[in-house]
Amino acid sequence: MSSWTNFLQSSNEYEKGMEDYLDKAFSTQAIGDQITCPCKVCYHRFWHRRETVFNHLIVNGIEPGTEGWHCYEKGMSSTSNTKRNVEDNTSDMYDDIERFIYDVHRDVAERYEEVGDEPNDEAKKFYKLVEDGKQELYPGCKKISKLSFLIHFYLLKCIHGLTNVSTSDILDFIREVLPDASKVPNSFNEAKKLIKDLGLHYDKIDACRNDCMLYWKEHEAATSCHVCHASRWKETQTENQDDISNQPSKKVHNVPAKVLWHFPLKPRLQRLYMCSETTELLKWHDEERDKDKLLRHPADGEAWKEFDLKYPNFAKEARNVRLGLASDGFNPFRTMSTQHSTWPVVLINYNLPPWLCMKPEFLMLSLLIPGPTSPGKDIDVYLQPLVQELKDLWEYGLDTYDTKKRQTFKMHAALPSTTSDFPGYAMLSGWSTKGKFACPYCHYETDHHHLNNSNKSFYCAHRRWLDENNPWRHDMKSFNGEKDERTTPNPLTGTQISSLLEIWENKFGKLQTKKKYPDCPWTKSSIFHTLPYWKDCGCRHHLDVMHIEKKYM
Repeated sequence: MSSWTNFLQSSNEYEKGMEDYLDKAFSTQAIGDQITCPCKVCYHRFWHRRETVFNHLIVNGIEPGTEGWHCYEKGMSSTSNTKRNVEDNTSDMYDDIERFIYDVHRDVAERYEEVGDEPNDEAKKFYKLVEDGKQELYPGCKKISKLSFLIHFYLLKCIHGLTNVSTSDILDFIREVLPDASKVPNSFNEAKKLIKDLGLHYDKIDACRNDCMLYWKEHEAATSCHVCHASRWKETQTENQDDISNQPSKKVHNVPAKVLWHFPLKPRLQRLYMCSETTELLKWHDEERDKDKLLRHPADGEAWKEFDLKYPNFAKEARNVRLGLASDGFNPFRTMSTQHSTWPVVLINYNLPPWLCMKPEFLMLSLLIPGPTSPGKDIDVYLQPLVQELKDLWEYGLDTYDTKKRQTFKMHAALPSTTSDFPGYAMLSGWSTKGKFACPYCHYETDHHHLNNSNKSFYCAHRRWLDENNPWRHDMKSFNGEKDERTTPNPLTGTQISSLLEIWENKFGKLQTKKKYPDCPWTKSSIFHTLPYWKDCGCRHHLDVMHIEKKYM
């Protein structure tokens, strides 16, 4: 009876502690009537109302180290599991910058004395940033760190659209106000360098307004498109020539007509190996996967195994990364009255176990292709920076520091497949999914029929995919009045496709004349065929299950 009474008392105190925590959290962190749930499952990734958060904390428990939490159990406090002292909570840096770093790179504070190799230059740069995250913005400041200040300041600049000049002026004003501003950057460019070292940078590459080319590499300094000769810059309304002649000359700032946002892949892959826990997860496909011939993960499939046999040097290093590419268009303005299509290109890390590889925190945004219209087959123009990175990662590799083994190794990466809906399949593969040869699996053997009265196409060779003894093959009444004893068509191999498109000449751009070839299903030679290993990938293009369930089943 005594132990049961003590249990009830501790439970009541636990619930009281949760109520106190939620009161404070909803008064300071809530947006509307929701906060990010701090339970061990949600881990501040999902927004919930108070009742739901309370239930999650009861069932799942709270993530150790959550700020403002007191356990309220007998003689216990969650402070034993965290680096911060809860009693000094009001004087600690509540912006959670350390959590931002340690969530992704939990072991960045480890020391390397007398063990393994020295960290490479990229690793040293990152660990220096971790030290910056612990520095006070000015002497006596316990509320925000130097690195946290820079991240928040950069976020406000992006949200409110501040110019670089105005941002530098604000930094100058802050330096004048603070008692000791030695930790505040002198200009926005200096602040941007620190943010860039953290891996939050991106490249903006100007593009032709008609999707003909990128102003990249040898065309970086060009001022007009070498295909359609359109200007690189937006057209602006000029003032009256007489007024201009009476004014002193001003420097004209040209605005590009179209901009591709490129988020470099290489540094993000390196960052994954700077955390020992993530390093272990990246080898799950080789070391911890159940090899019982059941299909749970791409590594259980025949395409993965055939790729390993074809490229044994790549397969023997479990830390080499296999990626998948997914892309689809969306309207960023959240309104149906505006027709706009922006195309993000996202990379999926298939080294990870199936319960993690599709989680938002492990998906990598690689490209953001601007609208207002879909790029169509011209998407290859925008994929050039990513494909160039993939070529380098395959041929030359990348020096990467493995925190778990404390050594630098040569990491290689491959992209064996893409995922999209059926229209996206045509954009990525180059095979037209409309007309006479709409089925990429039946390819040249597609059974196409045209309905003259409705001007529609239909395809009636589904019975070819049934077993030879299936009674539907001989059912003439229910179908088109004929038996179907044909065998399943053999899919085109990568080698066959490469030979078919060997002399194909790509012409990109919205102003290019569209030529129709009735007996040719190809619209282009996909840029993925320039990857050295693409022809040996067994399953190069996947269809999104969501669209198959809703539309094609």
